[in-house]
Amino acid sequence: MGAAKLLLTDHLASGAKNVPTSYIRPISDRPNLSVVHTSDVSIPLIDLQGLHGPNHSDVIKQIAHACQFHEAVVNKMLRIAREFFRQPEEERLKSYSDDPSRTTRLSTSFNVKTEQFSSWRDFLRLHCYPLHHYINEWPSNPPSFREDVGEYCTNMRGLVLRLLEAISESLGLKPDHIAKSLGKHGQHMALNYYPPCPQPQLTYGLPAHTDPNLITVLLQDDVPGLQVLSNGNWVAINPIPNTFTVNIGDQIQVLSNDRYKSVLHRAVVNSKEERISVPTFYCPSPEAMIEPAMDLVRKHHPPVYRSFAYSEYYHKFWDTGLATQSCLDIFKLGLHS
Repeated sequence: MGAAKLLLTDHLASGAKNVPTSYIRPISDRPNLSVVHTSDVSIPLIDLQGLHGPNHSDVIKQIAHACQFHEAVVNKMLRIAREFFRQPEEERLKSYSDDPSRTTRLSTSFNVKTEQFSSWRDFLRLHCYPLHHYINEWPSNPPSFREDVGEYCTNMRGLVLRLLEAISESLGLKPDHIAKSLGKHGQHMALNYYPPCPQPQLTYGLPAHTDPNLITVLLQDDVPGLQVLSNGNWVAINPIPNTFTVNIGDQIQVLSNDRYKSVLHRAVVNSKEERISVPTFYCPSPEAMIEPAMDLVRKHHPPVYRSFAYSEYYHKFWDTGLATQSCLDIFKLGLHS
Protein backbone atom coordinates (compact mmCIF):
# COMPACT_ATOMS: atom_id res chain seq x y z
CA MET A 1 0.00 0.00 0.00
CA GLY A 2 2.77 2.44 0.99
CA ALA A 3 2.95 6.12 0.22
CA ALA A 4 0.17 6.09 -2.37
CA LYS A 5 -2.30 5.61 0.47
CA LEU A 6 -0.62 8.10 2.74
CA LEU A 7 -1.50 11.73 3.35
CA LEU A 8 -5.26 11.62 3.30
CA THR A 9 -5.59 15.38 3.25
CA ASP A 10 -3.93 15.52 -0.19
CA HIS A 11 -5.51 12.53 -1.90
CA LEU A 12 -8.98 12.20 -0.41
CA ALA A 13 -10.20 15.18 1.56
CA SER A 14 -10.07 17.74 -1.24
CA GLY A 15 -13.48 17.46 -2.87
CA ALA A 16 -13.89 13.71 -2.41
CA LYS A 17 -17.54 12.71 -2.22
CA ASN A 18 -17.14 9.00 -1.46
CA VAL A 19 -14.94 6.91 0.79
CA PRO A 20 -12.66 4.54 -1.19
CA THR A 21 -13.59 0.87 -0.97
CA SER A 22 -10.56 -0.09 1.13
CA TYR A 23 -11.86 2.11 3.97
CA ILE A 24 -15.46 0.86 4.00
CA ARG A 25 -16.14 -1.56 6.82
CA PRO A 26 -18.83 -4.26 6.86
CA ILE A 27 -22.20 -3.07 8.14
CA SER A 28 -21.72 -5.02 11.37
CA ASP A 29 -18.41 -3.23 11.99
CA ARG A 30 -19.32 0.41 11.45
CA PRO A 31 -19.48 3.17 14.07
CA ASN A 32 -23.32 3.32 14.20
CA LEU A 33 -23.02 6.93 15.33
CA SER A 34 -26.75 7.31 15.93
CA VAL A 35 -26.59 5.21 19.12
CA VAL A 36 -23.54 6.86 20.67
CA HIS A 37 -24.34 8.48 24.01
CA THR A 38 -23.68 12.20 24.13
CA SER A 39 -24.15 12.73 27.83
CA ASP A 40 -22.92 16.03 29.26
CA VAL A 41 -21.36 14.17 32.17
CA SER A 42 -17.68 15.05 32.01
CA ILE A 43 -14.60 13.14 33.11
CA PRO A 44 -13.38 14.40 36.51
CA LEU A 45 -10.46 16.81 36.63
CA ILE A 46 -7.74 15.98 39.14
CA ASP A 47 -5.23 18.53 40.41
CA LEU A 48 -2.00 16.54 40.72
CA GLN A 49 -0.42 19.08 43.06
CA GLY A 50 -2.50 17.44 45.78
CA LEU A 51 -0.30 14.34 45.60
CA HIS A 52 2.34 16.17 47.60
CA GLY A 53 0.15 17.96 50.13
CA PRO A 54 -2.25 17.26 52.98
CA ASN A 55 -4.89 15.94 50.56
CA HIS A 56 -2.60 13.19 49.27
CA SER A 57 -4.87 10.29 50.21
CA ASP A 58 -7.91 11.98 48.68
CA VAL A 59 -6.11 12.53 45.38
CA ILE A 60 -4.99 8.89 45.30
CA LYS A 61 -8.64 7.83 45.47
CA GLN A 62 -9.60 10.21 42.65
CA ILE A 63 -7.03 9.06 40.06
CA ALA A 64 -9.27 8.23 37.10
CA HIS A 65 -9.08 9.74 33.63
CA ALA A 66 -7.84 13.31 33.44
CA CYS A 67 -5.42 15.83 34.87
CA GLN A 68 -4.40 19.43 34.33
CA PHE A 69 -1.20 20.47 32.59
CA HIS A 70 0.81 23.57 31.64
CA GLU A 71 -1.21 25.52 29.06
CA ALA A 72 1.74 26.92 27.09
CA VAL A 73 3.32 23.47 26.58
CA VAL A 74 -0.03 22.04 25.50
CA ASN A 75 -0.69 24.82 23.00
CA LYS A 76 2.77 24.52 21.45
CA MET A 77 2.34 20.77 21.05
CA LEU A 78 -1.00 21.09 19.27
CA ARG A 79 0.31 23.89 17.08
CA ILE A 80 3.43 22.02 15.98
CA ALA A 81 1.41 18.87 15.22
CA ARG A 82 -0.96 20.83 13.01
CA GLU A 83 1.94 22.59 11.27
CA PHE A 84 3.65 19.27 10.59
CA PHE A 85 0.65 17.78 8.79
CA ARG A 86 0.03 20.95 6.81
CA GLN A 87 3.50 20.84 5.25
CA PRO A 88 3.90 19.84 1.59
CA GLU A 89 3.75 16.12 0.93
CA GLU A 90 7.40 15.92 -0.08
CA GLU A 91 8.48 17.27 3.31
CA ARG A 92 6.29 14.89 5.30
CA LEU A 93 7.36 11.87 3.24
CA LYS A 94 10.94 12.27 4.47
CA SER A 95 9.76 10.44 7.61
CA TYR A 96 7.60 7.80 5.91
CA SER A 97 7.99 4.08 6.69
CA ASP A 98 5.64 1.11 6.85
CA ASP A 99 8.06 -0.73 9.18
CA PRO A 100 6.62 -0.76 12.76
CA SER A 101 10.11 -1.30 14.21
CA ARG A 102 11.28 2.14 13.07
CA THR A 103 11.60 4.47 16.07
CA THR A 104 10.59 7.53 14.05
CA ARG A 105 8.11 7.04 11.25
CA LEU A 106 5.25 8.62 9.39
CA SER A 107 2.56 6.21 8.26
CA THR A 108 -1.17 5.87 7.77
CA SER A 109 -4.11 3.84 9.07
CA PHE A 110 -2.73 1.39 11.70
CA ASN A 111 -0.60 -1.32 10.10
CA VAL A 112 -0.66 -1.12 6.31
CA LYS A 113 1.02 -4.53 5.99
CA THR A 114 -1.55 -6.60 7.87
CA GLU A 115 -4.93 -4.87 8.10
CA GLN A 116 -7.95 -5.81 6.00
CA PHE A 117 -9.68 -2.42 6.25
CA SER A 118 -7.93 0.92 6.32
CA SER A 119 -8.48 3.57 8.98
CA TRP A 120 -8.93 7.28 8.20
CA ARG A 121 -5.74 8.48 9.88
CA ASP A 122 -2.20 9.62 9.20
CA PHE A 123 0.27 9.57 12.08
CA LEU A 124 3.82 10.42 13.02
CA ARG A 125 5.12 8.05 15.68
CA LEU A 126 8.14 8.98 17.78
CA HIS A 127 10.18 7.23 20.45
CA CYS A 128 11.09 9.80 23.07
CA TYR A 129 12.82 8.20 26.08
CA PRO A 130 15.69 8.53 26.62
CA LEU A 131 15.17 11.75 24.71
CA HIS A 132 18.79 12.20 23.60
CA HIS A 133 18.73 8.77 21.91
CA TYR A 134 15.96 9.77 19.50
CA ILE A 135 15.56 13.53 19.13
CA ASN A 136 18.11 13.90 16.32
CA GLU A 137 16.16 11.48 14.10
CA TRP A 138 12.91 13.43 14.49
CA PRO A 139 11.74 15.74 11.68
CA SER A 140 13.65 19.01 11.46
CA ASN A 141 10.64 20.82 10.00
CA PRO A 142 8.76 22.78 11.16
CA PRO A 143 11.94 24.44 12.53
CA SER A 144 10.88 24.36 16.19
CA PHE A 145 9.64 20.74 16.02
CA ARG A 146 12.43 19.10 18.04
CA GLU A 147 12.53 21.83 20.67
CA ASP A 148 8.77 22.01 21.20
CA VAL A 149 8.11 18.28 21.11
CA GLY A 150 11.15 17.56 23.28
CA GLU A 151 9.88 19.95 25.94
CA TYR A 152 6.47 18.31 25.83
CA CYS A 153 7.95 14.80 26.16
CA THR A 154 10.08 15.76 29.15
CA ASN A 155 7.13 17.33 30.95
CA MET A 156 4.94 14.36 30.09
CA ARG A 157 7.36 11.84 31.55
CA GLY A 158 7.36 13.67 34.87
CA LEU A 159 3.57 13.66 34.86
CA VAL A 160 3.33 9.95 34.06
CA LEU A 161 5.77 8.98 36.81
CA ARG A 162 3.63 10.81 39.36
CA LEU A 163 0.55 9.06 38.04
CA LEU A 164 2.24 5.67 38.32
CA GLU A 165 3.09 6.34 41.95
CA ALA A 166 -0.53 7.20 42.62
CA ILE A 167 -1.82 4.11 40.81
CA SER A 168 0.62 1.91 42.75
CA GLU A 169 -0.59 3.30 46.06
CA SER A 170 -4.23 2.97 45.04
CA LEU A 171 -3.57 -0.77 44.60
CA GLY A 172 -2.02 -1.00 48.06
CA LEU A 173 1.49 -1.37 46.62
CA LYS A 174 4.62 0.63 47.36
CA PRO A 175 4.72 3.91 45.38
CA ASP A 176 7.63 2.72 43.23
CA HIS A 177 6.31 -0.78 42.54
CA ILE A 178 5.04 -0.17 39.01
CA ALA A 179 8.03 1.95 38.00
CA LYS A 180 10.40 -0.79 39.18
CA SER A 181 8.51 -3.34 37.09
CA LEU A 182 9.25 -1.55 33.80
CA GLY A 183 12.95 -2.23 33.31
CA LYS A 184 14.61 0.79 31.72
CA HIS A 185 11.19 2.27 30.78
CA GLY A 186 9.97 3.29 27.36
CA GLN A 187 8.05 6.31 26.13
CA HIS A 188 6.51 6.72 22.68
CA MET A 189 4.09 9.24 21.26
CA ALA A 190 2.00 9.71 18.15
CA LEU A 191 0.86 12.81 16.34
CA ASN A 192 -2.47 11.74 14.86
CA TYR A 193 -4.13 13.57 11.99
CA TYR A 194 -7.75 12.77 11.08
CA PRO A 195 -8.82 14.73 7.97
CA PRO A 196 -12.49 15.40 7.18
CA CYS A 197 -14.19 12.29 5.82
CA PRO A 198 -17.01 12.50 3.23
CA GLN A 199 -18.83 9.46 4.69
CA PRO A 200 -17.80 9.12 8.35
CA GLN A 201 -20.48 6.52 9.05
CA LEU A 202 -18.60 3.99 6.88
CA THR A 203 -15.19 3.97 8.53
CA TYR A 204 -13.14 4.73 11.65
CA GLY A 205 -10.25 6.96 12.51
CA LEU A 206 -9.23 3.94 14.62
CA PRO A 207 -11.50 0.97 15.44
CA ALA A 208 -12.14 -0.23 18.98
CA HIS A 209 -9.04 -1.35 20.86
CA THR A 210 -7.26 -1.29 24.16
CA ASP A 211 -3.74 0.10 24.36
CA PRO A 212 -0.94 -2.49 24.66
CA ASN A 213 1.27 -0.30 26.82
CA LEU A 214 1.08 0.66 30.50
CA ILE A 215 -0.71 3.99 30.47
CA THR A 216 -1.70 6.44 27.74
CA VAL A 217 -2.02 10.18 28.27
CA LEU A 218 -4.02 11.76 25.44
CA LEU A 219 -3.94 15.39 24.38
CA GLN A 220 -6.59 16.36 21.82
CA ASP A 221 -7.74 19.53 20.16
CA ASP A 222 -11.30 20.85 20.45
CA VAL A 223 -12.81 18.56 17.80
CA PRO A 224 -14.64 15.53 19.27
CA GLY A 225 -13.67 12.06 18.10
CA LEU A 226 -12.70 9.92 21.09
CA GLN A 227 -15.31 7.43 22.31
CA VAL A 228 -15.03 4.93 25.17
CA LEU A 229 -17.12 1.86 25.95
CA SER A 230 -18.93 2.28 29.26
CA ASN A 231 -21.52 -0.20 30.57
CA GLY A 232 -21.99 -1.62 27.09
CA ASN A 233 -22.56 1.76 25.44
CA TRP A 234 -20.25 3.94 23.39
CA VAL A 235 -19.87 7.35 25.01
CA ALA A 236 -18.42 10.37 23.23
CA ILE A 237 -15.74 12.13 25.30
CA ASN A 238 -16.01 15.84 24.59
CA PRO A 239 -12.62 17.57 24.72
CA ILE A 240 -11.94 19.84 27.72
CA PRO A 241 -9.38 22.62 27.11
CA ASN A 242 -5.96 22.16 28.73
CA THR A 243 -6.63 18.66 30.04
CA PHE A 244 -5.51 15.15 29.27
CA THR A 245 -7.47 11.94 29.08
CA VAL A 246 -5.61 9.13 30.85
CA ASN A 247 -6.26 5.56 29.67
CA ILE A 248 -5.26 2.50 31.61
CA GLY A 249 -3.42 0.14 29.25
CA ASP A 250 -3.12 -3.63 29.09
CA GLN A 251 0.05 -3.81 31.22
CA ILE A 252 -1.65 -2.09 34.17
CA GLN A 253 -4.43 -4.67 33.87
CA VAL A 254 -1.81 -7.44 34.12
CA LEU A 255 0.17 -5.85 36.96
CA SER A 256 -3.03 -5.23 38.92
CA ASN A 257 -4.13 -8.86 38.36
CA ASP A 258 -7.33 -7.64 36.70
CA ARG A 259 -8.28 -5.19 39.47
CA TYR A 260 -7.93 -2.33 36.99
CA LYS A 261 -9.15 -2.84 33.44
CA SER A 262 -7.70 -1.39 30.26
CA VAL A 263 -10.09 0.94 28.48
CA LEU A 264 -11.77 -0.06 25.22
CA HIS A 265 -11.88 3.05 23.04
CA ARG A 266 -12.08 4.15 19.42
CA ALA A 267 -11.71 7.24 17.25
CA VAL A 268 -14.43 8.37 14.86
CA VAL A 269 -14.19 11.02 12.16
CA ASN A 270 -16.48 13.72 10.83
CA SER A 271 -17.22 15.32 7.48
CA LYS A 272 -16.41 18.93 8.33
CA GLU A 273 -13.30 19.36 10.48
CA GLU A 274 -9.82 17.93 10.76
CA ARG A 275 -8.85 16.58 14.17
CA ILE A 276 -5.49 16.39 15.94
CA SER A 277 -4.70 14.10 18.86
CA VAL A 278 -1.38 13.42 20.57
CA PRO A 279 -1.25 10.27 22.71
CA THR A 280 1.80 9.55 24.85
CA PHE A 281 2.34 5.83 25.43
CA TYR A 282 4.36 4.94 28.53
CA CYS A 283 5.71 1.42 28.31
CA PRO A 284 7.93 -1.17 29.92
CA SER A 285 11.24 -1.60 28.12
CA PRO A 286 11.20 -4.55 25.70
CA GLU A 287 13.11 -6.92 27.99
CA ALA A 288 11.01 -6.16 31.10
CA MET A 289 9.14 -9.20 32.48
CA ILE A 290 5.50 -8.37 33.20
CA GLU A 291 3.33 -10.35 35.62
CA PRO A 292 0.71 -9.74 38.32
CA ALA A 293 2.12 -8.09 41.44
CA MET A 294 2.67 -10.83 44.02
CA ASP A 295 1.05 -8.70 46.73
CA LEU A 296 -2.17 -8.81 44.69
CA VAL A 297 -2.19 -12.59 44.33
CA ARG A 298 -4.31 -14.45 46.86
CA LYS A 299 -5.65 -17.98 47.27
CA HIS A 300 -9.09 -16.71 46.27
CA HIS A 301 -7.60 -14.49 43.53
CA PRO A 302 -4.78 -16.42 41.84
CA PRO A 303 -2.66 -14.91 39.05
CA VAL A 304 -4.73 -14.31 35.94
CA TYR A 305 -1.77 -13.92 33.56
CA ARG A 306 1.50 -15.70 32.95
CA SER A 307 4.80 -13.90 33.08
CA PHE A 308 5.96 -12.52 29.72
CA ALA A 309 8.48 -10.14 28.21
CA TYR A 310 6.89 -6.90 27.07
CA SER A 311 8.51 -7.36 23.64
CA GLU A 312 6.50 -10.56 23.19
CA TYR A 313 3.26 -8.78 23.99
CA TYR A 314 3.99 -5.81 21.78
CA HIS A 315 4.87 -7.93 18.76
CA LYS A 316 1.69 -9.97 19.10
CA PHE A 317 -0.33 -6.75 19.34
CA TRP A 318 1.12 -5.37 16.11
CA ASP A 319 0.78 -8.67 14.29
CA THR A 320 -2.83 -9.10 15.40
CA GLY A 321 -3.80 -5.50 14.72
CA LEU A 322 -6.94 -3.91 16.10
CA ALA A 323 -9.40 -6.48 14.76
CA THR A 324 -9.64 -8.44 18.00
CA GLN A 325 -9.69 -5.33 20.25
CA SER A 326 -7.26 -6.80 22.81
CA CYS A 327 -4.66 -9.57 22.86
CA LEU A 328 -4.69 -10.00 26.64
CA ASP A 329 -6.50 -13.32 26.38
CA ILE A 330 -3.44 -14.87 24.73
CA PHE A 331 -1.52 -14.37 27.98
CA LYS A 332 -4.11 -15.66 30.44
CA LEU A 333 -3.24 -18.73 32.47
CA GLY A 334 -6.73 -20.16 32.00
CA LEU A 335 -9.95 -20.38 33.96
CA HIS A 336 -9.69 -19.98 37.71
CA SER A 337 -12.05 -21.39 40.27
